[in-house]
Amino acid sequence: MESGPAIFAGAAFTLFGGVLLLWTTVRTLHREPVAHGVAPRAAVALTSLFGLASLALGIWCFGRV
Repeated sequence: MESGPAIFAGAAFTLFGGVLLLWTTVRTLHREPVAHGVAPRAAVALTSLFGLASLALGIWCFGRV
């Protein structure tokens, strides 16, 4: 019963974190802004941090199954 929500949350967090890291990498490699109105280094650092945190949270959720 309790593994269903953990699987859903793990999938959602892992997918979001992975796509956020992929999007940030592609935008950075093409030298396009990651966030408008924010310094480029700060935007890359913050989006990478949140992407990694989301990915880690998703892996943690899968570990709870």
